[in-house]
Amino acid sequence: MIVHPITLTGRLVMLEPLKMEHAADLTLAGKHKAIWTYMRYGEVDTLEKMNSFIIQLLKWQTRGLDLPFAVVYRPSGRAIGMTRFMNIDPENRSLEIGGTWYGIDFQRTGVNTECKLLLLQHAFEELGCIRVQLKADLRNERSLNAISRIGAVREGVLRNHMILPDGTIRSSVYFSILAEEWPAVKQRLIGFLNQ
Repeated sequence: MIVHPITLTGRLVMLEPLKMEHAADLTLAGKHKAIWTYMRYGEVDTLEKMNSFIIQLLKWQTRGLDLPFAVVYRPSGRAIGMTRFMNIDPENRSLEIGGTWYGIDFQRTGVNTECKLLLLQHAFEELGCIRVQLKADLRNERSLNAISRIGAVREGVLRNHMILPDGTIRSSVYFSILAEEWPAVKQRLIGFLNQ
């Protein structure tokens, strides 16, 4: 399983390999405080913070740990959020989809559904993954519902899993999709996009 930067294109969005050039758009998209409430890296709401964050993600990419994407809204050509392949484990043909956030105007739209379809399709059909995991803060009902909605199986809770920048102790709910479950999940996502 060789994971390398690639552009994934859908009808609404393009997932482009994250670059420093995306920082200005992402800073604008990330201005709303609510976006960062459950994120493990705190508020990334200034250009300086966004530049530092992108530099860190690109370092992890160089080490083979992450593959970060800018979510580009095709009608405007602007980056409106981020998502990543994380915890990449080639030996066990698995990875995690996470670090996902979108500007407020793009939440509860088809953007997340299409992003998940593009990422999962690439993971299972191109990379040959046998497992893709997702996780969310136990308090983040919106994300928990969104992950369940796509057909991921809830596996359990890692209690007191991490300490957030504001000192909050976060428990994380883990979900997974297995290769044999992917065809049904794919049809479900396509169905949502065609509604």
